Amino acid sequence: MTDLIVALALASFLLPIAAGLAIQLAPVARLSGRVAAAAAGGTAACALALSALALDRAEPTKVLKLGVVDKPGAIFLAAIAVVGLMSVWLSPSYLVTTGRGFFPAERARSWYYLMLFLFWAALLAVPLAANLTSAWLLVEATTGASALLVAFNGKRSALEAGWKYLVLTTIGLTVALLGIVVLVAAARGRAGGLALADWSELGERTAAIPHGPALTAFVLILVGLAAKIGWAPVHNWLPDAHSEAPPPVSALLSAALLPAVVLVAWRVKTALLPAIGAPAARHVFIGFGLASLAIAVPFLWRPLAWKRLLAYSSLEHMGVLALGIGFGSKLALAGVALHVLGHALAKSLGFYAATPLLQLQPAAARHSPRGLARTSPTLGGAVGVSLLTLSGLPPSPLFVSELFILLGGALSGQTAVVAVAAVLLALAFLGLAHAFVESLVGRPRLHREHAAATRPLAVAAAAVTAGLVALSSTAYLLPGSTLVAELWRWSS
Repeated sequence: MTDLIVALALASFLLPIAAGLAIQLAPVARLSGRVAAAAAGGTAACALALSALALDRAEPTKVLKLGVVDKPGAIFLAAIAVVGLMSVWLSPSYLVTTGRGFFPAERARSWYYLMLFLFWAALLAVPLAANLTSAWLLVEATTGASALLVAFNGKRSALEAGWKYLVLTTIGLTVALLGIVVLVAAARGRAGGLALADWSELGERTAAIPHGPALTAFVLILVGLAAKIGWAPVHNWLPDAHSEAPPPVSALLSAALLPAVVLVAWRVKTALLPAIGAPAARHVFIGFGLASLAIAVPFLWRPLAWKRLLAYSSLEHMGVLALGIGFGSKLALAGVALHVLGHALAKSLGFYAATPLLQLQPAAARHSPRGLARTSPTLGGAVGVSLLTLSGLPPSPLFVSELFILLGGALSGQTAVVAVAAVLLALAFLGLAHAFVESLVGRPRLHREHAAATRPLAVAAAAVTAGLVALSSTAYLLPGSTLVAELWRWSS
C-alpha cells in the first residue's frame, strides 16, 4: 500500500509536467487540446485516488523524505485535482475566443498549456510538502507560471495585473522567508535541521525556542503567506489578477491556489503551537479572518464586473477559513473541511461561466451582468448555482460549513467574534443575493445576438451541482467523523 501511495504521489506531480512539455514540443499544435484533456484526466485520477487512500489510512505516509500524504493534505488535494481537471477541460472554450496575446500565434496554445500544467503540478505538490522549506519553495514555484497566465491575453491591463501579482506575492513570500530565518536563528543550534524538519517534528524541535522570537517568526511567516492567500489587508493583487486572467486560470487561482496556501499557514500554526501558545495563534488567524470579511463586504454590495465580484467573494471565503482554523474546535474544523470543497466547486463554476458570459455580454468585463435568465438560460443557471452557493443560501454546503464554523467558535468561547462574523456574513449574503437577482432577472444589457457556446459549461454546471448536492446531503456526518477527530487531534 505504501508503494502505491508513493507512486500515485509522484505521478500526480510528474504527469502534468510531462504533459505540458510534450504539448510544447509536439510538432502538431492542433492536437494539444486532446493531449491536455487525456493528461488532465490521468492526473486527476491519480490525485483523487491518492486523496482517498490518505483519508482511509490511519497514519501519514512519507514520499521520498520531502513529501507526506496525510488527511489534512488529502482534503485540499482533492479540491485542487477537481478544479485543475475542469480548468484543463474547459480551456479550449476560452482559447477559441482569445487572440494570441504576447505569444507567437502558432504557439500560443502550446505555451498556455505548458504554463497551466506547470502551475497545476506545483499546486498539487503543495499539500504534499513534508516540511516548511519545501512548502515555501513550492508556493514560490506557483508564482512564475501563474503570473504569465494572468497576463496571457497581452492587454495592458492584464500585463499590469500580472506584474502586480508577481511583485506583491514575491514581496510577501520574502517576508515569510525572513520569518523562517528568524525561526532558525532563534533555535541557536538546539533544533538542528529545523528548516528541513518534518511538520510532525517541527513542533517538538521548536518547543524550546523562547516565546518572543517564535511569535515574531510566526507572525512574519503568516503575514507573508497572507499576501499569497489574499487575506486583508495584503490582498491588493487579488481583484486585478482574478479579473484579467483567463477564466480557467482564475478558477485555479481562487479555488485551488488560495486554499493550498491556507493549508500551509494552518500547518505552520500547528507546528509552532508549542512555542507560541494557542491564544496567540488563534488571535492572528481570527484577525485575518475578520479583516478579510470586513473589507470584502462593502465591495460585494457594489455592482461589479462579474470576475471582480468573484474575486471579492474569494476574499470573503478565505476569511471564513481563517476564522474556522482560528477557532480550532472540532465543529469549526468540520466546517473548514466542508468549506474548502464547497467553495472550490462553486467558485470554479462561476469563473467558467465567464467565458460564454463575455461572449454574450462583452460589457460584463466592466459592469455587472444582467438578465442572463432571459438571454441564455444555461448561462443563467450556471451563474445562479454559483452565486446562490457562494452566498451561503441554505441548504448549500457553504451555509452548513459557515454554520459549523460559527457554532464551533461559540463553543470555543469566542462569542464576540462569532457575533461580528455573523453580521458580516449576513451582509455578504445580502450583497451576493442582490447580484443574483440583477444577474438573472434584471433588465438585460446590450448583448450579441448569436448564442455563446455553452455546452461545455452545461456539463460542468451539472457536475458541480451534483457535487454540491452530495456535499450538502452528507455534511451532517462530518462533525462526528473520524476525519474531523483526526483533524482536531492534528491541529491541537
